[in-house]
Amino acid sequence: MSENEENPLQQATTTEENVLEEFINVNNSFVPAAYREILKTKQENLLVSPCSALAAFALVQSGSRGQTSEEIVEVLFGGKKLETPMKDLFPILSSTDSHIFHLANKLYVKEEFAIHDDFKQTANSVFGADSENIDFTERDEAAKTMNLWIREQTENKIENLVDSEKINDLTRAVLINAVYFKADWLEKFHSCFTVKLHFYKTADRVVDVDTMTNNSQQYFWYDECPELKAKFLELPFKNPDASMVVVLPKERQGLAILEEQIDKVFLPRKFTQQLVDVTIPKFRIDCTTDFKEILRNLGVNSMFTEEADLSGVAGVKGDLFVSEVIQKSFLDVSEDGVEAAAAVYALVPVHVCAVIGDIEEFYANHPFLFYIKIKGVIIFAGRVIDPTNGSGVAYVPQLVKTKSSRRNYFSQLFSCCRP
Repeated sequence: MSENEENPLQQATTTEENVLEEFINVNNSFVPAAYREILKTKQENLLVSPCSALAAFALVQSGSRGQTSEEIVEVLFGGKKLETPMKDLFPILSSTDSHIFHLANKLYVKEEFAIHDDFKQTANSVFGADSENIDFTERDEAAKTMNLWIREQTENKIENLVDSEKINDLTRAVLINAVYFKADWLEKFHSCFTVKLHFYKTADRVVDVDTMTNNSQQYFWYDECPELKAKFLELPFKNPDASMVVVLPKERQGLAILEEQIDKVFLPRKFTQQLVDVTIPKFRIDCTTDFKEILRNLGVNSMFTEEADLSGVAGVKGDLFVSEVIQKSFLDVSEDGVEAAAAVYALVPVHVCAVIGDIEEFYANHPFLFYIKIKGVIIFAGRVIDPTNGSGVAYVPQLVKTKSSRRNYFSQLFSCCRP
C-alpha cells in the first residue's frame, strides 16, 4: 500500500464519522426546537425521541415533491436530504452485546392502492421499511394489526398508538416508525441502597420516591455550568458508546430558567472525571406527543393541507396529505439500567476509585432534564417533574433531611449492606 493510499479501516472510520456528524448536527438542532414547542402544551413529565421522529419525517420527505419536500428539508434537515445519512446511520447505532437499539419502519397501504415501486424500493433499502396491504374500511381490525406490530417492535412497551377513530374511508396509507432501547449501567445501583426520599416537585409540594444512590467511591464524567446554573452528570452504560446525561438545576426551582436556554443544554460538553456522590430517583415516563402542531409551528405546513405533494408515494399532487403525526414514548430508569421505547405514526390520507478525594454531590431531589445518546446521537430527551408519574401523593414536608444527616444515613446504610 502506497503512502497516499488510505487504509480501508481508516476509510470506513472516516465515513462513519462523517455520517454521524451530519446526522448529529441535524438531530441536535431539532431536539431543542421540538422541546420548546412541546413545553407550550405540557407541564408534566416529558419524553421525546428525536431520532425516531426524524426517521419518520425523512421517510415522508422521500415521497414528497415541490414545496412539501422543500419545507421538510429546509426546516427540519438544515437544507440537506437525510436519505444517505439514514441509510448508513442505522447499522452504526445498531444493537451490540451490551445494549439493544432497534429502529423499525413500516408502510401500511390500502388494498389495491398503487404505491410507486421506486418509493417502495427507497423505503426498503434506505429506511428498512416494509410494506403491507391492509383494509382500512375495517378500521378496528386495521388499528389492531398496526398496534400489534408496534408492540412487537417495542417489546410490548408501546400500546394503542394508532387510534381506530382516526381511520376512515379516505385513509390511503399509514407510515409507522418505532424505536426500542435497553441498556444496563456500567456500574449498577445496588437495590439495597434504594430508599424513600423527598422529591420537591415545587417549593412546597413534595412526593416520596424510591431513590437510588452509589457508594460515593466512583468516578463519573461531570461538569458544572455557571451560565446555565446547572450540573451535568453522565451515567455510562456497559456499551462505552452509550450513556445517559442528567442535567440538574442548582436551584430547586431552576428548571424553568434552564429550559429558557434549552439550545445550550444539548450541546456537547467538556466533561471531566470526578468523584461524585450520586443520588437519583427511579422513574418511569409514558408520554404522547402531537408532532403535527409542533411541525406547523416550526414552519412545516404544506404536507398537512390539500396542497401537499406526496406524488412520490402515489397518485398526483393533491391526492394525499398527512393528517396526523403522533409519537408515543416510554422510559424506565431503575437500578439495573434504562429501558426506553417510542413510536411515531403519520396517518396519510466507571470504576471504584483507588484514592478518596473531594466528592462532588449530585442530589437529584427536584425537577431535572435528561437525554440518552449513542455515539453522540441523542435518541431520547425529556424532563422529570414527578418521578412517581402522578401516582405519588404530594404534601408539605414537616422535616427536611440536611446534607450532613443524609450522608450519615447513607454511611450507616452502606455499612449494613456491605458483607
